[in-house]
Amino acid sequence: MVPQLSVFLQNKAGKIAAITRALHEAGVDIRALSIADTTDFGILRMLVDDISTAKEALTDQHCIIKINDVVIVAVPDVPGALSNVLELMAGAQIDIEYMYSLFNRGREDAYMVFRVSDEARLIALLENNGIRIIDPEEIGLH
Repeated sequence: MVPQLSVFLQNKAGKIAAITRALHEAGVDIRALSIADTTDFGILRMLVDDISTAKEALTDQHCIIKINDVVIVAVPDVPGALSNVLELMAGAQIDIEYMYSLFNRGREDAYMVFRVSDEARLIALLENNGIRIIDPEEIGLH
């Protein structure tokens, strides 16, 4: 499992720019991100190369943050591969809270980030079906 940083922010022009600027100034590299919003606030979810430094930089900016675990899965970059993974998860009754893709950087597989109801069951399911789970170090996360 990989730690993910969630930042809760107001739906206001410039908020995401301020967050990414703070991370840039702290020397943090964003490897993946997803933005979800409601009418009142947004959630910026990120995988970063140095979560401790990112947390410190965003705390200094008075951001409300949360860290939780996600699973990164290597999905062959061919038609139907993601569907196959999702069908396995559905068959095992593993609920997906959300998912998004990771910046690939020229690899043959697409990398998908999953937040699910039961990480341990997901990992066992994928391993039993020969689907590779990405180690954080493999993509420069520590």
